Amino acid sequence: MDSAISQLRKFIPFDASQRSLWISIASIAFNPTAWNIVARNEHRNRTLTRKVFRGNARMGCYFLTVLIFSFGMLRDSLYTRALIEQPKKAILPQPWDTIVPAALAIIGQIFVLTSTWQLGITGTFLGDYFGILMDSKVEGFPFNVLRDPMYVGSTMCFAAGALWYERPAGLLITLYVYIVYVIALRFEGPFTDMIYSTREKLRAGSGAETKKEL
Repeated sequence: MDSAISQLRKFIPFDASQRSLWISIASIAFNPTAWNIVARNEHRNRTLTRKVFRGNARMGCYFLTVLIFSFGMLRDSLYTRALIEQPKKAILPQPWDTIVPAALAIIGQIFVLTSTWQLGITGTFLGDYFGILMDSKVEGFPFNVLRDPMYVGSTMCFAAGALWYERPAGLLITLYVYIVYVIALRFEGPFTDMIYSTREKLRAGSGAETKKEL
């Protein structure tokens, strides 16, 4: 095991003794895990809606939005600090060492920002768990290019940071980010599909009842 790690360090130097590395890794896993737990609880029990915001689901969603955004900024800050404290090594030759990370960051941010624009605040920040559902599936850019553009864009930004600061350890963290997002989507996707499937069944039931009355 030690020899395998030594071999890995020859190609991707990293300093596992740095506390900032582990804090960054923990923050990356914390965000999607915490928000999924909070959102699922909200869907089942309406804790924020009923007990905190007196039945106002939108205020509950906006409150969660502020938390998600704030912790996302903190996560990014911790990642940058972790990168700076890791060994530096040239990854790409000039001028690609600036062109590639800049392109990744720009494209990644485009995916994130256009996703938010298409979905709106409640669509982006788990509003469906609060009972705030979208009228129809969003199919415009970037959702006509990628199934999960926000996660893809975020992962691209992590990779951009690693390449910009020339910290190979950041590429390992980026791979970890990708794995965390894949796991999160395995929980988010089916649960969100269930929410909208339930709505469609209720709509179909209401339509059938209306026809009977007629």
